[in-house]
Amino acid sequence: MNKKKLLACALAASIAWGFSMDTQAASRSELAAIQVNSAKDFHYWTADAPAKEQLIAYVKDVTNKKSKNFIPAEDRIAVFDCDGTLLCETAPFYFDWMLYIHRLQNDPTYTPTAEEKARAAEFQKAIAAHKVTDEMDEFKNQTFPSVFAGMTPEEYKAYVTDYMNKTYVEGLSNLKTGESFYLPMVEVVSYLNKNNFTVYIVSGCERETVRALVKDVMDIAPNHIIGTDHSFRAMKQGKDVRADFHDFKKDDKLVRGDKLEDINVKTEKVIKIEREIGKKPVLAFGNSSGDASMFEYTITNNKYKAAAFTLLCDDTTREFGKPSKAEKMKKSAEANGWTAISMRDDFKTIYGDNVKRIK
Repeated sequence: MNKKKLLACALAASIAWGFSMDTQAASRSELAAIQVNSAKDFHYWTADAPAKEQLIAYVKDVTNKKSKNFIPAEDRIAVFDCDGTLLCETAPFYFDWMLYIHRLQNDPTYTPTAEEKARAAEFQKAIAAHKVTDEMDEFKNQTFPSVFAGMTPEEYKAYVTDYMNKTYVEGLSNLKTGESFYLPMVEVVSYLNKNNFTVYIVSGCERETVRALVKDVMDIAPNHIIGTDHSFRAMKQGKDVRADFHDFKKDDKLVRGDKLEDINVKTEKVIKIEREIGKKPVLAFGNSSGDASMFEYTITNNKYKAAAFTLLCDDTTREFGKPSKAEKMKKSAEANGWTAISMRDDFKTIYGDNVKRIK
């Protein structure tokens, strides 16, 4: 075989495994190229990972028309949390938090109030010290909408895309924020899609933010992404005019408003699943207590065989594991019949072997 053919074969192999030969982490296009058509196509899980084997057995069972547990394709609904389930949530903190701080501290097009500027500096220190309080979280949630108010949906998505393509995960080598998806979990989404499951993301992060993050990475439609909602309004609506009293015309524009509509965690996730999907999921994936309600809703009194999987943040070598939190979630999984996924033991790699934790 000549050198040209050898190079072509090597390039084809690198794409099949999700990496180009000259980058250290999978690019967004390489993440999108991950295909798991059958159980043998999982490359990023350890060979005998119990959680992977349970998922494969489950899918094989419920897609078998001869099985008593067969689920029709139209009822194969799978729901996923986002941060900490599909991508890094410690970069060094949740994506929407870091986007918010960037807007207040580093964006020359936005002039923060004195309070916003002071709070952003306070938040940075708290994140570095791992001491973010509930009060800080509430302030961020309430003020996030106003910080981005007036942007059209297209402008906001472009802003998020620009940010995620230019920033890097702190503490990990050469990993852009927009590429920080867990390779094994991208495989799970692909595997479920190939087996005619309809995949939804049900996140605590703001909906339009998640849409921008996921676009062109995983085969999940924008209308299958559910998250925290901020208000929208017509540009010519008037401050005190309700949307149902405003006529949208050709010279009008839809823009982001300055109000928080809801926070999509815990039971709010259950409510939104019912409102927006209208069917009970049969599979649920998450990583925290904020997903427990979604787990219980999925597996309790379900007319179909159902399962819940929770990721444990137990890898302190390749990621920013939190052993105490991981142990707590493991005990919750054991007590409630959820399947625990060990990032340390079940993932052959998380972001690719060339992405290293910086000590």
